[in-house]
Amino acid sequence: MSREKVLLAYSGGLDTSCILKWLLEKDYEVICFMADVGQEEDFLAARQKALKIGASEVVIKDMKNTFVTQYIWPAIQMGLIYEDRYLLGTSLARPCITVGLLETAKEFGCSIISHGATGKGNDQVRFELSAYAIDPSIRVIAPWREREFCDKFQGRTDLLAYAKANNIPVSASPKEPWSMDANIMHISYESGILEDPGHIAPENLYLMTKDPVKGPNIPSRVEITFSNGFPIRVSELSTGTTFIEPLDILTFLNKIGGEHGVGRVDIVENRFIGMKSRGVYESPGAKILHCAHQDMEIFCLDREVYRLKKHLQEKMADFVYNGLWFSPEAEFARSCLSNSQKNVRGKVVVEMFKGNVMAIARESVNSLYNKQLCSMDVHGTFLPEKSSGFIEITAMRLKETTARFGTPNFNVKMTRKNSTYYNEFK
Repeated sequence: MSREKVLLAYSGGLDTSCILKWLLEKDYEVICFMADVGQEEDFLAARQKALKIGASEVVIKDMKNTFVTQYIWPAIQMGLIYEDRYLLGTSLARPCITVGLLETAKEFGCSIISHGATGKGNDQVRFELSAYAIDPSIRVIAPWREREFCDKFQGRTDLLAYAKANNIPVSASPKEPWSMDANIMHISYESGILEDPGHIAPENLYLMTKDPVKGPNIPSRVEITFSNGFPIRVSELSTGTTFIEPLDILTFLNKIGGEHGVGRVDIVENRFIGMKSRGVYESPGAKILHCAHQDMEIFCLDREVYRLKKHLQEKMADFVYNGLWFSPEAEFARSCLSNSQKNVRGKVVVEMFKGNVMAIARESVNSLYNKQLCSMDVHGTFLPEKSSGFIEITAMRLKETTARFGTPNFNVKMTRKNSTYYNEFK
């Protein structure tokens, strides 16, 4: 009787290498899957390692272009940012990787997939919700939620002992005191010393961006062209170097943004599973694109459309963060957000310097900006006396409130005596 096949999402690291061996001991045939989404990885070495441990096959799938065009670019178009700071680099990669995982599972006849995500994190949710949405019949083995596995392995020390006992190669270099996840869009850092929110992340943690203080003393400027909210062209203004392919655009912006230290965030965020966690992120290219896209949106969109779109994009950011990329609500939100972008077309010039990025010029044939209408030098078609009526109508409710309840109190002052913070921490 043939053994059941399990497709393991494999990284080549300690956790998934031990999971591979553990699954083999459970008498599964294990095929390993690795998605290349732009992380710096020695895929050949990882493949040889998995085969040596006992995998029957290792599939390495180049998904960089798919990741950029079908996930990152739509996220830029929709303006997605979680809790106003996180650009969702890991969250967007998970549904992309899961698609590759499920395609490979079907190709090799695997009815079970497995992963090394922990029971406290978001990734277990993202992988599995995406998988069930694509193939409701798929089964999942999540070792870090299995009692037998967790009793055997409390943490890294037990994994190392198991690896040694089973001749599983382990990197000779010392492990950094934090965990890291990388792709073409970003690098995220968490755990270890970062679990103390008061501990300042060391400078040697950052791999994509330079220390902003040590960045170039001359700003860099690029022109980004958008069509329907998608970036379609980027030109470096000092050299005229131009990129039009999505992967090339993001790679270039990562490089130039990284030189200036753009795209660093250090935050405490709300995990979907119900706890707060501290994360440090680098997303230089995505930060530049987000800044330019937002500027072009406000230039081209009606005010109320923009505000309504902002509300919906916040919901969509939640959907992506929570692993619901393939949900009906996300499909509906995507269609609405995409529709809002039909007039977002034009060019934005952004400047990068010492960790900052800002839009400094823009142009668009679809702009709702009317120079004559807003000019302080000519009245144009605007009749100034009409503002009197506008102010009178707007002030009506304010007058009524004061008439009923009296003049608002503007004399409340924060003093040491009435400061709760001061009294608690003095």
